[in-house]
Amino acid sequence: MAGSLALGACQRRAIPTKSTTATRPPAPEVRARNLEFTYLAAKGKAQINANGEQYTANLNVRMRKDSVIWVSASLLGIEGIRARITPDSVQVINKLEKTYYAGNFDYLSRQFNVPVTFAQLQALLAGDYLPAATETQLTAAEEGPVQKVSYKQAGLLVEQLIELNRARLQKLTVEDSGTQSSLNVTYADFQPLEPGGQLFARGVMLQAQQPGRPAATVMISYRNVDLDKEQLSFPFSVPAEYGRKNRK
Repeated sequence: MAGSLALGACQRRAIPTKSTTATRPPAPEVRARNLEFTYLAAKGKAQINANGEQYTANLNVRMRKDSVIWVSASLLGIEGIRARITPDSVQVINKLEKTYYAGNFDYLSRQFNVPVTFAQLQALLAGDYLPAATETQLTAAEEGPVQKVSYKQAGLLVEQLIELNRARLQKLTVEDSGTQSSLNVTYADFQPLEPGGQLFARGVMLQAQQPGRPAATVMISYRNVDLDKEQLSFPFSVPAEYGRKNRK
């Protein structure tokens, strides 16, 4: 009897069982080629249409990849806004109002009305494809001359169109169904940069839409763009008389 029970137990253990762990399908190949650089410097003009006002600003952008983003905007030759952004901090001076902000990315998230990270902002300025988080499932399909890549992340729907013959990002769309807000970025006028001939979009159009408000539009036209021409500095200081903005 004991032997037959032992045999029966062995036979039961020998029966194969189905695995309860689902196998994730391999991620589709994304056919984008992002910029390779350590330092990037760009100068141009930004035409801004927001809150019923239109104005043009001179724009100066500097980046050390994955480390710091520095932006200066000037009106009529006078600097109005300067920002220094790192992966974990945001500093902004408004010289017109004599105020400054120092804190985290909540400030930029409120400006765009969608969650913003350093990696997202860096990709937006460089015109790079923004990868999904490793655990996020994405879809990719070729539609004529472009590849459409989309995924959901942090409550947002992110769609990116990649121009196949250039392997560069052509359009980025971020939608927040909860707030009915959206951000659209379109890249154009691709030109090669030295060294190496990497393609950079000298024309950028941003459109931010919030419920009950007219869309805010920023059109950027870069005239000078340099990669790794020199080691850049990112100066930022706050005059003692400036008042600190409330974080809320």
